[in-house]
Amino acid sequence: MDATELRARQAPLKEQYRADPRTAVTPVRASATFADDGVTATVETWAGPVRAGLHPATGGDGSDACSADMLVEAVLACTGVTLRSVATVMGLTIRSATLTATSSFDARGTLGLDREVPVGVGEVTIEAELDTDADDAALRRLGALTERYCVVGQSLRVPPVMVVRRTAGQV
Repeated sequence: MDATELRARQAPLKEQYRADPRTAVTPVRASATFADDGVTATVETWAGPVRAGLHPATGGDGSDACSADMLVEAVLACTGVTLRSVATVMGLTIRSATLTATSSFDARGTLGLDREVPVGVGEVTIEAELDTDADDAALRRLGALTERYCVVGQSLRVPPVMVVRRTAGQV
């Protein structure tokens, strides 16, 4: 897809959202169950169910997906799509790309060993190695715009809200 086609696809959406901003609010949803044994949650994904479980650093055996890895994978996926979209609009040719996301978490926090240790994945660093003729200024702009428009990356600024309730009719 080139910049002209991308703009043509997005133009009617932009017009609609300008005319009626409420239509731009796009619901997203994920669901999971405790269908599998162990300390796991089976998440329905686009590619099929994924059983998430404890990371080996917190008592898992490594046979289940780690939700922290899944979070970093989601950021990387969004960043990749956003980077490619921004590059397309900027008219940059990228012959190939390798993207890598890295982070870490301190297991002492999630295991409740030290209340001073934060719970959660720390800063996520995404490196994009691009085969391109774009100059350094264009690459800096590409990086800045990708960071600005990556939905998942920007979403990490706001923690999720947890609501726990019993199912209807249960006491």
